[in-house]
Amino acid sequence: PPSSMAADSMEIDDSLYSRQRYVLGDRAMHQMAQSSVFLSGMGGLGIEIALCFVAVQAVTLHDTKQCETWDLGCNFFIRKEDVLSQRRRVEVVCPRVAELNPYVHVDISSSALDDNTDLSFLRKYQCVILTEARLNLQKRVNDFCHSQQPPIRFIGCDAYGICVRVFCDFGDEFEVSDPTGEEPKEIFIQNITQDNPGVVTCMDNQPHGLQTGQSVIFREVGGMVELNGTTQQVSVLSPHSFAIRDTSLLQPYAHGGFFVLVKTPKTYRFETLEQQLCDPQVLIPDFSKPEAPLQIHAAMLALETFQEQHSRLPNVGCLQDADVLLKLTEEAPVNTELVHCLSRTARGTLPPLAAAVGGVASQEVLKAITGKFAPLQQWLYLDAVEVVRPLQALATEEFFPRGDRYDGLRACIGESMCLELHKLRVFMVGCGAIGCEMLKNFALLGVGLAKSSGEVCITDPDLIEKSNLNRQFLFRPHHIQKPKSTTAAEATCEINPDLQVEAHLNKVCPATENIYNDSFYSSLNLVVTALDNVEARRYVDSRCVSNQRPLLDSGTMGTKGHTEIIVPNLTESYNSHRDPPEEEIPFCTLKSFPSVIEHTIQWARDKFENAFVHKPSLYNSFWQTHSSAEVVLQRMQTGESLEGSFQVIKLLSRRPSRWEQCITVARLKFEKYFKRKALQLLHSFPLDTRLKDGSLFWQSPKRPPTPIEFDLKDSLHFTFIVSTARLFAGIYNISYTEKVAHAYLRRHSEMLMISDLTPTDESAKKPDQMKMPVSSEEEREAIVQLEEAIATDRGLQMSPLQFEKDDDSNGHMDFVTSASALRATMYSIEPADRLKTKRIAGKIIPAIATATAAVAGLVALELIKVVGGYEFESFKNCFFNLAIPVIVLTEPAIVKRTLIRNNIYFSIWDCWTIFGHEDFTLSEFMNAVREKYGIEPTMVVHGVKMLYVPVMPGHSKRLKLTMQKLIKPSVDRRYVDLTVSFAPEADGDEDLPGPPVRYYFSPGAGTP
Repeated sequence: PPSSMAADSMEIDDSLYSRQRYVLGDRAMHQMAQSSVFLSGMGGLGIEIALCFVAVQAVTLHDTKQCETWDLGCNFFIRKEDVLSQRRRVEVVCPRVAELNPYVHVDISSSALDDNTDLSFLRKYQCVILTEARLNLQKRVNDFCHSQQPPIRFIGCDAYGICVRVFCDFGDEFEVSDPTGEEPKEIFIQNITQDNPGVVTCMDNQPHGLQTGQSVIFREVGGMVELNGTTQQVSVLSPHSFAIRDTSLLQPYAHGGFFVLVKTPKTYRFETLEQQLCDPQVLIPDFSKPEAPLQIHAAMLALETFQEQHSRLPNVGCLQDADVLLKLTEEAPVNTELVHCLSRTARGTLPPLAAAVGGVASQEVLKAITGKFAPLQQWLYLDAVEVVRPLQALATEEFFPRGDRYDGLRACIGESMCLELHKLRVFMVGCGAIGCEMLKNFALLGVGLAKSSGEVCITDPDLIEKSNLNRQFLFRPHHIQKPKSTTAAEATCEINPDLQVEAHLNKVCPATENIYNDSFYSSLNLVVTALDNVEARRYVDSRCVSNQRPLLDSGTMGTKGHTEIIVPNLTESYNSHRDPPEEEIPFCTLKSFPSVIEHTIQWARDKFENAFVHKPSLYNSFWQTHSSAEVVLQRMQTGESLEGSFQVIKLLSRRPSRWEQCITVARLKFEKYFKRKALQLLHSFPLDTRLKDGSLFWQSPKRPPTPIEFDLKDSLHFTFIVSTARLFAGIYNISYTEKVAHAYLRRHSEMLMISDLTPTDESAKKPDQMKMPVSSEEEREAIVQLEEAIATDRGLQMSPLQFEKDDDSNGHMDFVTSASALRATMYSIEPADRLKTKRIAGKIIPAIATATAAVAGLVALELIKVVGGYEFESFKNCFFNLAIPVIVLTEPAIVKRTLIRNNIYFSIWDCWTIFGHEDFTLSEFMNAVREKYGIEPTMVVHGVKMLYVPVMPGHSKRLKLTMQKLIKPSVDRRYVDLTVSFAPEADGDEDLPGPPVRYYFSPGAGTP
């Protein structure tokens, strides 16, 4: 296709690229749409990198090899029939990569790329990536790329068994426009001293997050007005203050103002691969073994020498080859175990490790093309020694090839572990971006394919949307509006037909505990979450803790990602820690005193919910409660007060019946929101209003509003009127066409004239008026309106809307964007564009395929450890930010054990059990606890119901009551979890809660 097709793709199909644009921005997306990339090597690592390309103009895939059975275990685009027909890998892969994005032109090359190849053909590419290439070839290609003007960005990637590396060279001077990608925030000012240097203090001790040497720009400073619009370099004094230039000769600071970080470009300098071999700059991902990157560097260089000397990689399990490789590293202090593991697994492949490093490498490709985010300088090494260390004692035959798709994996983890993966029963919650990546890893690892015992059960209630396609690679355009779970299951079985996947369409929550009950969880080996919200994670975690099942959790937000491994009796659970609650915007700020664009966007969202969701729902609910309008009328005529009747009939009285009336309602809303509100606020609080301490009322962060005069010629005003009228027409079931609507509005602009309103003190007290009883006059008016509705047979049903951000044809985002922008203008706040408004109003989490691939790969590595029953020290949690880039691997938090008394401890994973019977009394229950666990129970609680509290009047009588009578379980309930407190060791101490005590209502009701 012509190059302009990709260049314009963001404009013509924003729904496909929106999540990536939130991460990369328009400038970076435009640069990618004009860039070409060369990618060599279609093995497991190469295809992982190809999967993550986002909206480049063109990519050339290069490879010279034919499809082999081995490839089925690492290249998810190659099928068994491709192997049988001996097709070239690149010919197979090309159309399947091209399917992922219709705007990217995918070309192929199968020409030899070796020491004799003329490299001039690479000049047409902005970035060159080599995988499966020997080091000499990488050095030659890198030298060529580095010498060009401008330099061609070079990335080399290698994966040998348990060790992988990424190398980047972007030239002598590589300018980055935005090293972090973080959006600067407006920080409000408390004070600025008149001094040399001047000291700026943030309001309410708000942390500024600056670093010495950075620059900020000042806005709306009162008094010291000379600072406004100027850029000042800062010297940080504390988290809440910093110094700037000499302010001693400026006017004294009076009030208000804010500053914003000014992003300045940063230049990075790179050396060639040849220069870096002897003195490499490495990223350290795991601070528990900071020496590992340099040791892997030395070991992989020795592996290159081994290949040069023997024209092959070390043989699987060959101790002699391992000793030769170790001898080649004598000049560098290298860990013997690392070298032996590398030698034994070098011929193999760990698909999850390839996925993780593929995501990282792809992010570097995007940086190379766009100049956004800090590039990797210059090496990243990752290893999976913890995966293979416990397997070294296995017989060598365990790792030998058997001629199937798992030979590469078998070379790393052995036949026994492969069989354990086959027998797994896994439950994965969520089939979005992370879910698709996890299913791919399951297919390559052979998870759950044993017909007698294995299975992967997945569930997701969502349907596929167009915006999903760019990062949820199992889906295609013809899948839109189909269920994610069933579609993902079918696509996964195409990768590995032996996989057994059961797909559900359920949400995992208390309402579905009849499906996902204890018996269901007890049949599982582990649970994987691929969710996008904390509440669902907490619920799934609680079910895993209750049923003693390991949980693998992960999540992404833009270029950031995390993984958390939760293992029974070893680690804390997800619920063991809580993030600080998200700050809510105060009501008065939303209502009258917005100061930043987030406030106006939330205000517009609230207006949408109130007018088009809440009120219509309230209206319908009223008429569902009261059988007919005639009955309501009769009861009101007799003077009876019906709850909600006045509000409902008020909606009825203002109900438009024609399109032009919808226009009138929209125009009244404009007048109310953007003119009368401002006039009233300024009437109540004139610009010269002062507080008791003499300071001005209107100072930062408070901004005085400016009334907006309606102008139909203003596109923002026009959009608000049309979108608002459309939404009212929608809830009142009034038909219209957008073309007619626009034409009518322009022809009858005179109808939009509204007389001015004089603000009054009464209006300022409107919130109090709402509490006043309805007057008899208003009641009579309501009765008249109801009589008219009955007489004219006007329907008593409205159609509440459901906010849908991704459908540009419904007018929802038109309303929110225009309403927010108008309110921002009214308060002198810079309006946000539609994309930013959509992200904030729709609570969209920015997402990009690179981070998704990385977290899924890291989680799948931990899955192998869980299956193997590894020790605590083997597990790794991870946090990364690929933008900076930072990757931090840490041990999980060890489970905490609480002392009750007399060396009796418990943790979150403990659950005591008591078996009763039909006549089992509360007294017998307490005796059973006392006898079985040696603890004196003092209080028994079921949920929020107190079954026994000694200080409560009459509770001593409950001791004789049966547990059945006290709890009243449902017919199918086998047990309940009770909270039991125990007497402390010392008098005066508070009672101590112990672990949950699971009480079974009958002796045979234990967990199967």
